[in-house]
Amino acid sequence: MAHSHGHSHASGHFHGHDHSHGPQVHGHGPAPHPAQPVTWSILRMTLAARLAAAAAISAGLWAVVLVAMR
Repeated sequence: MAHSHGHSHASGHFHGHDHSHGPQVHGHGPAPHPAQPVTWSILRMTLAARLAAAAAISAGLWAVVLVAMR
């Protein structure tokens, strides 16, 4: 069942604002944020080191919980 809307969406549809920007308004040049060397990454840790770190963090959090329950 087709309905007539009573208005057309012709190519002359105008919203009243312009989307054009001047040249390089949003440009930041070729390298806005230069890469910095990574000093530490969990992805570079061995499995044993990751497990040890997780155990240490878990023990620290449990210590906080037990102290808070006193």
